[in-house]
Amino acid sequence: MIPSLDPRALKNMMDKLGIKSKEIKAVKVVIEGVDNDIVIENPQVTMIEMQGQKSFQITGNYYEREKSEKVEISEEDIEFVIEQSGVSDKEKVKKAIEESKGDLAQAIILLKEKKS
Repeated sequence: MIPSLDPRALKNMMDKLGIKSKEIKAVKVVIEGVDNDIVIENPQVTMIEMQGQKSFQITGNYYEREKSEKVEISEEDIEFVIEQSGVSDKEKVKKAIEESKGDLAQAIILLKEKKS
């Protein structure tokens, strides 16, 4: 266990060891996982640099949220898929992009297969 140290003494000791720390002003931290995300609100984030490596220490209130299956589709994506697939019905194109979970190439293939 480390005895309680004066913050200035601790900083001086870290400087001697070549360890730099910096407070990062953050409002929210999101760690994107495969199945769910971890959201940390009101975080205190400290970046620590030692031997060329940067690491982050994060504390705060957190919760987990499941990944959303909803795909955001832009007008540019729709126009691109229309152009490449030859299908002009925007609703069919949107549906294909949603089915392919945002993968435009897969959406084009789906539309071309349905077209034939």
